[in-house]
Amino acid sequence: MSSEKEKILTVNLSKALRAPLKIRAKKAVKLVREYVARALKIKEVVLDSNLNEAIWRHSISKPPRKIKIKVEVEEETAKVSLAEKT
Repeated sequence: MSSEKEKILTVNLSKALRAPLKIRAKKAVKLVREYVARALKIKEVVLDSNLNEAIWRHSISKPPRKIKIKVEVEEETAKVSLAEKT
């Protein structure tokens, strides 16, 4: 019984800009994990490498302010990837 559902979410990463310069991208990744876990009430969140690269693209000190993600839920695991550009 694998119930699979898919959602598109927009995550605001502006709180990462309050962190010191050298840990902003790391904080942005943590914010994505926390947002998905809180929104879908799931403990285990797995990020895709393309999403990670999109956050780190402009260096450690300049993560994006917002990012659009696609979340696929399979039982107790949420797989998060970058939403397709439309």
